[in-house]
Amino acid sequence: MSYGILVTGGAGYLGSILVPELLKLGHKVTVLDNFMFQQNSLLECCVYENFDIVKGDARDEDVLKPLLQKADYVIPLAALVGAPLCSRDKIGTITTIRDAVASIVKLSSKNHRIIIPTTNSGYGIGQKGVYCTEETPLKPISLYGTAKVEAEKIVLDKGNSISFRLATVFGMSPRMRIDLLVNDFTYRAVKDRFVVIFEGHFKRNYIHIRDVARAFIHAIDNFDAMKNEPYNVGLSDANLSKLELCAKIKEQVPDFVYLESPVGEDPDKRDYLVSNEKIEKTGFKPIYSLEMGIKELIKGYRIITNSRYSNV
Repeated sequence: MSYGILVTGGAGYLGSILVPELLKLGHKVTVLDNFMFQQNSLLECCVYENFDIVKGDARDEDVLKPLLQKADYVIPLAALVGAPLCSRDKIGTITTIRDAVASIVKLSSKNHRIIIPTTNSGYGIGQKGVYCTEETPLKPISLYGTAKVEAEKIVLDKGNSISFRLATVFGMSPRMRIDLLVNDFTYRAVKDRFVVIFEGHFKRNYIHIRDVARAFIHAIDNFDAMKNEPYNVGLSDANLSKLELCAKIKEQVPDFVYLESPVGEDPDKRDYLVSNEKIEKTGFKPIYSLEMGIKELIKGYRIITNSRYSNV
């Protein structure tokens, strides 16, 4: 079945992978994006009759209203992401992540279905050796995490919605982000052959960007069975510390040298193990391993070399 799908921020890192996949499946997709990074990541989609693009702000209710009238599903991806960008524009972070979602909920009907990506960084600092499940209390420690947790509550309180608490995403995208951890460490391995790590024992979970897109499609296909719940989305075999991640990269870039600094600290204090059992029980399984993602990134970094692909 084909649906009308509104994707805010659809020209970003995730949207640039998800939108073409939705179009291939025959859905009518409208993207609302302000193109703040001057990206051209959706040019290949313009050939689709079912594709429409609106240049505008996801916080503007006058822009949202007519777009919602044509939509069965809303996927709010618009966000300011990454600690440096969020600290540089705190008001923009909160208004884009939380308030824009509140506007969508306010303007939408009870029939609108919303699938929102949030973040498993909402778990903050986990207990040693204890896996975070969807029942684990949320204790975000960043402005981004806090705004995402608040947006998730707004959406789930509305009903007819699903939240994906995404692990740290990796992989190539037409609107690339080099600042994400796997992408960043692999870039350093390829370009510098060297990285100094702060607090290398901090653990996180990881997920390939194409598996994130697959999770959204899985949710559309199984919406009634999954609705009104949050789901962790990550690779169950990739709850890794930063040092373990570097060791994985070194397997493919043998002359990569990584050292843990005995002084200094990482401003990002996230440290947790995550269980992805709940979404796996719905029939979803990731198909892209961390090793595959690193291999893909190494190839991608032979093509791109400059810093315009970071988020600041």
